[in-house]
Parts: sequence; structure tokens; C-alpha cells
Amino acid sequence: MDERAQPDGTVPTAASDRGGDSPTQIELRHLRAYVALCEESNYTRAAARLHLSQPALTRTIQQLERHIECRLIERTSRRFALTDEGTELLTHARRILADVDTVAAQLRSRAAIEVGFAWLLPTSWLAATRRRYEALGGRITLHRVDDPLAALEARAIDIAIYRRETQLPSHLESRVIATEQRMLAVAANSPLADATDLRWADLAGYPLVVNVVSGTTHAGSWEQGDPDRPIITCRNFDEWIELVAANRGIGGVPALARSRAPHPGVVYLDIPDAPPSHVYLAWHAKPAPSRAVQRFLGVA
Repeated sequence: MDERAQPDGTVPTAASDRGGDSPTQIELRHLRAYVALCEESNYTRAAARLHLSQPALTRTIQQLERHIECRLIERTSRRFALTDEGTELLTHARRILADVDTVAAQLRSRAAIEVGFAWLLPTSWLAATRRRYEALGGRITLHRVDDPLAALEARAIDIAIYRRETQLPSHLESRVIATEQRMLAVAANSPLADATDLRWADLAGYPLVVNVVSGTTHAGSWEQGDPDRPIITCRNFDEWIELVAANRGIGGVPALARSRAPHPGVVYLDIPDAPPSHVYLAWHAKPAPSRAVQRFLGVA
């Protein structure tokens, strides 16, 4: 017999061995296992429900009995029955688990989703999405980053909003959330600033400023582009607009830039046949996204 055994045959827990104030270190897993066992009235069925082996479930119930220092289940081969203490614990365990699950669900519903974007958020989409998500109790936090996809990969954000067409790795998924009319951006002192009736194909040979991280327009945006056209690259919208203003090249940009990103050195021109650009939403699909992200995607 274990020399540490108490008169009732129980063995002190690790907490009492260390001189702790109390050995009652009951965990939620003990209560969940106990409730499942009581509802199934059978160790085999309860273990299967909990995705445990039967010996593991037996050990968990034994631990619980040691923690509270009394028997919960009558030891009989003929039927499954609870002691008076076991019946009392079942009532409290159900209430405790229900309270914990309710609080956890409420906190998850209020979880803040970190949304990263590079520039020019689609205003109407954001307003509608924020309204629907916050109606569910959640919050949206916006982060301005030069490379939303890189921030998503690093898990610095939960959702990336981006415009540049790119092949995503297999663990990321995306969807189109908006289609935008594209227009031309030129320097205010460029001869093109006063041009009329321009067509998209007319622009194929001009020097082009390309935001290689988050821009919408690059040399491949023209089917019959000039392979020798000068390409001036940058890595964010601020650099891009300053290069255009300096007349280093032309640029293509979504039409909302006219109202959202005015610049004294830049003129925005409508090009009727310019190909539209798309706004994408990306998130981690593997492993499965959190419930907060799934809820956000449901309203987005």
C-alpha cells in the first residue's frame, strides 16, 4: 500500500505533496469527462464521445474523485449509478461548463479581426462589412502595411486586402471583393495631362511607374506592350505617386484615387477601355481559420 495513503485510501495530489493550500486542482477536462460519462452511463460510449481511450477516461474520473476526496460513482457491475455526491457534482458541473462555454462564445464573438491593407480601401465595402461584423459583437482593426500578403504570411494580421494579381501559396485562400475602374495617372506637367480621347493601347510605349508590391498596373497590363519601354519600380503607394508627379512615368490606378489620393503634381485621366482591376481578400485556410475569421468572412 502507498505509504502516503490517507485513512480513506486516497493518495494526496501533487499540490498537497508540495505543501499547497489545497489539492483540489479540478480542471475543465475533468468536468467534461464526468458529464459525458454521466450522460452516457457507460465508459465505452463516453470515451468514444470524448475521443479518448477507455483507460484514459477511467484515469480522468479517478483523478476527479481524488481531487474532491469522495466517490462519485457506485462501483457495481450490474448498473451505472451515482452517489449522492456524484449527483450533486453533476448539477454543478453542467452549470459550470455552460457558464464557461457561454463566456467563451461571447468573447470569441467580440474578437478583433486585424485587417491589413496597402492603400485606398474600398470604402463602401469596408463600411458595410464593419457594420455587419460589429452587429455580431466583433471589432475590426485596420493596419496600413506596404505588403499585406507578407504581413498575412507572418501572421501579423488575420486578413489581407490587396490588389496585385499574384499566385498564392496553397495554405492561403482569396476571393474578389470588388472590381474597380482603372484610370491613368500622369504628371501635371506631362503633355498627356491635356490629352483627350486616349485609348489604353495608346499608352503601351510610355515609361511606366510600377509599384511591385501592391500596385495594380505593370507592363503585362498591355496585351501589345513595348518590350523596351522604361519601367520605374517602387514598393509602396507613396513612392509611386511621387514618381508619377515627378514625371518619371505614367501609372495606372483605381478610379477612387481621384477623390481619395489627390496630389497637386498628378492629373488623373479617364480611359474608357482601360481594363478593370480587382480587390482581393486573403486569409489562412490551413490550418482552419479561427471562428472570428470565419465569422468575418461570412459577412465580408
